[in-house]
Amino acid sequence: MIAQRMTPTSTPASVYFDNAATTPLDPEVLDAMLPFMREHFGNPSSIHGHGRKVRAAIENARKTVAHLINAAPAEISFTSGGTEADNYAAFGSIRTLGLKHAVTSKLEHHAVLHTLEALAKKGEIELSFVRHDAQGQLDLAHLEELLGSNTRSFVSLMHGNNEIGNLNDIQSISDICRAHGAIFHTDTVQTMGHYRHDVRQLGSHFLVGSAHKFHGPKGVGFLFCNSEVQVQPLIHGGAQERNVRAGTENVYGIVGLTKALEIAYRDMAAHQQHIQGLKDRFIERLRAEIDDVQFNGLSADAERSLYTVLSVSLPPSDMNEMLLFNLDINHVSASGGSACSSGSNIGSHVLSALGCDPNRGAIRFSMSKYNTPQEVDFAVEQLAKMYRRVPA
Repeated sequence: MIAQRMTPTSTPASVYFDNAATTPLDPEVLDAMLPFMREHFGNPSSIHGHGRKVRAAIENARKTVAHLINAAPAEISFTSGGTEADNYAAFGSIRTLGLKHAVTSKLEHHAVLHTLEALAKKGEIELSFVRHDAQGQLDLAHLEELLGSNTRSFVSLMHGNNEIGNLNDIQSISDICRAHGAIFHTDTVQTMGHYRHDVRQLGSHFLVGSAHKFHGPKGVGFLFCNSEVQVQPLIHGGAQERNVRAGTENVYGIVGLTKALEIAYRDMAAHQQHIQGLKDRFIERLRAEIDDVQFNGLSADAERSLYTVLSVSLPPSDMNEMLLFNLDINHVSASGGSACSSGSNIGSHVLSALGCDPNRGAIRFSMSKYNTPQEVDFAVEQLAKMYRRVPA
């Protein structure tokens, strides 16, 4: 069953299409969290009854998350979110295992790019980038070439791109990494809770999730670390999380994350059908209303992109400089950014890497189970008011 907000069937007062940035909290998740905000307040490291009750909740959550992605409970560590989990995988692998070479792409989230660039700047690794085409499709033959010509490597390539929505074939990437003895980390922040993951089948060494991307609370995530790999902690100062991550656990965050992931798996098929329908409607309406509208990367390809993300390329116009502002004052929340233009502005590193025209406007609409067809129509109408008469 599709969960719906209290949204009128007529013209909405405002709409939210920035779910790739964060999603609204599911009411079922809040209900699961509230007892751990009110009654069950014990420190999970304490040995008395109050502490033991909370410790049991954390361990039950760990078992549930592990079950959903086909991992062992000992392979799940709770973190403050996806960025910390990505950092832990990179720093932990490279420093613990003495890896001197890392491979990524220029389309990765900054949580990966900036982390690996920092390690390269310090001289700890040599950093290589997998080639990609103008649509953002990775050259896996080049990945094999990079791994074959270097010593044991750390590879970090995401499952779903947060800006353009491209889906990478992480199973093939994992198989290539295994064949070359490389450590494979995949940033699954945008796909966790929207696609099913089986880490045993995938064979990756690291995989991550962030609760607020699938209607859970902010400030909590998890890292899957394959038992084949033992790495040193990133945060020191306590024995929490089985000596992996020091600091008192975010108990109600962990409970909320787990409930949100359970709901996501329970209702995934219905939500995917609903949201894909919204995306298809967006594409159809935009093409009908705006001349020369295009789509970045593989965003308009239903088979090869996230069903939750649509990256729109708009024709050159003076409107582009104030695009998000104008949408905002017309009650549409979305995100975007043009390609960088010769260093004159700070734009999207992803669109720049694809060679997108910096004179074209870019906007990302990202959808959730709470959005409606009426909201799609409203958002397109507001955008069309700005671009309908723009020449191609």
